[in-house]
Amino acid sequence: MPRPRLRPYRAADEPALRDICVRTAHLGGDARPHYRDPAVLPEIFAVPYARLDPSLAFVIDDGERAVGYILGTADTARFVRRFRDEWLPSVADRYPAPATTDTPDDVMRHLLHTPERMLAPELAPYPAHLHIDLLPEHQRSGHGRELIEAFVGALKAAGVPGVHLGMVTENTPARAFYDRVGFHEIAVADAGPLTFLGMRW
Repeated sequence: MPRPRLRPYRAADEPALRDICVRTAHLGGDARPHYRDPAVLPEIFAVPYARLDPSLAFVIDDGERAVGYILGTADTARFVRRFRDEWLPSVADRYPAPATTDTPDDVMRHLLHTPERMLAPELAPYPAHLHIDLLPEHQRSGHGRELIEAFVGALKAAGVPGVHLGMVTENTPARAFYDRVGFHEIAVADAGPLTFLGMRW
């Protein structure tokens, strides 16, 4: 079987994108046992990026389908505005804002309805941000580094000076990966369960 290869995202990859997001959203593992409706997850963390910023979307293709991806935006502030104005109206009827954040599903719907949470003054020197996920069987094979290099290369070509990401602090394997590829921690006030990491060039 040929080695999986990196290529630009295509619209036909969207079902695989949704599947990868759900199967990696719980500390890198399958989120399905943890949510009543895990389909909300790609509506927050994957599909809006592919729809709104497709030129910054890349996948790892195993010859049959996408098995990993990197997605993001070059301008977080602009993305937040577009998420609010363009994306949220298309999904809010299926996922209305919750009255509480008592359940994991409520927490995710709250995140969906509060894109402004992505803005923090400490992150301004790192205007781009990203999400990266690989199915477990394709991790630790060099594909994560390939995806980061493709994404950063596209940002550099566009004149963007830096990128950040937010990760659940307890996901220590992910943190080890980000450290290896050159990210450093950014102190962000009131980060909650997240650690923010950045890279500038």
